Amino acid sequence: MALMPKRVKHRKEQRGRVKGNASRGVTVSFGDWGLQATEAGRVRGNTIEACRVAISQYVRGEGKLYIRIFPNKPMTARPLETRMGTGKGEPDHWVAVIRPGKVMFELAGVSEAAARECFARVAYKLPVRVRLVGRSPLV
Repeated sequence: MALMPKRVKHRKEQRGRVKGNASRGVTVSFGDWGLQATEAGRVRGNTIEACRVAISQYVRGEGKLYIRIFPNKPMTARPLETRMGTGKGEPDHWVAVIRPGKVMFELAGVSEAAARECFARVAYKLPVRVRLVGRSPLV
């Protein structure tokens, strides 16, 4: 999986603040079970890849995985033991900004017990608190 966008308009961005709840991507749309964030934070690209590997190893081709987040925000870092000043550091890694309510991963074709066990392994790797949600019945 790609850990960064192919092209960006600006190489560096300001950090900003993660405020408010997610307004889009808050329901399970593609799969049967979803992993929903309950707090705000930033998830690195290599963390998303680690979660993808953990899920695919657990389901072993039985279910289908949908990844609903993408690391599109660059984070910069300064070299160690650098004096103050001299400007902003170079892009170091990419993060996905997560707001409460965002469904990050979805699974289809597995039972609830399997989804719960699988997402419990994934939740251990994530820097934000999450919960298991199911697909809401259509009205």
